[in-house]
Amino acid sequence: MLTAKTLDRPTIRHGFLTRLGGVSDGIYTALNCGPGSADDAAAVRENRALAVSRAGLDGAPLVTVHQIHSAAVARVTSPWPREAAPKADALVTDRPGLALGILTADCAPVLFAAPDAGVVGAAHAGWKGAVGGVLEAAVEAMAALGARPDGVFAAVGPCIHQPSYEVGADLRDGVLTVSPWAEDAFVPSGRPGHFRFDLPGYVRRRLGALGLAGVEVADADTYADEARFFSYRRATHRGEPDYGRQISVIGMV
Repeated sequence: MLTAKTLDRPTIRHGFLTRLGGVSDGIYTALNCGPGSADDAAAVRENRALAVSRAGLDGAPLVTVHQIHSAAVARVTSPWPREAAPKADALVTDRPGLALGILTADCAPVLFAAPDAGVVGAAHAGWKGAVGGVLEAAVEAMAALGARPDGVFAAVGPCIHQPSYEVGADLRDGVLTVSPWAEDAFVPSGRPGHFRFDLPGYVRRRLGALGLAGVEVADADTYADEARFFSYRRATHRGEPDYGRQISVIGMV
């Protein structure tokens, strides 16, 4: 499990879980926390409980959403059944005793904490969500619960990094249409019409524009580090039938 110094506060518990230390096997070895995968459902439930415990929130109900690469934010006041999860890509709460979870397998998980206001949040920031404003929406939702942006700390977890992330001109154009300042987030890949995109760098800059108290980015590439992380793109390149998902968790005690 990875943690962020910027989120290390007495009332905050968090963790960016790796794929290590779970009960799944095969292509899902070992801590697959994705119920949307074809993994054994009982194994996924056990893995999710293990993840919450390792993040220091043992016994807290885990709350996740049906992620759709959007800018939608769910405000959490009490846990819901997984099958009733709203379609969203961020969660916020001002209630202690809940574990907010985000699933990823190359996209960037972002955890937020406003310890003085007693508010936490989590966001799923793939390129579509980041470009679409999920990070800004999450901070705005935290502000609606009483958090000042300059009191919010953010940490970007393991995700796909630029050397591993080749994209086409259409994706580049889509990003630059919304963020013309992000040209330097793309470098030629060596294939005509293709580029390598710096997703964590782009996410950091979007967060940096919000005037937050601090932003930290994990130096961990999910595609390149097979021993520690699941990767949708790596599984796709190999023609594998499915892939596991790691989880990132935050909550208050």
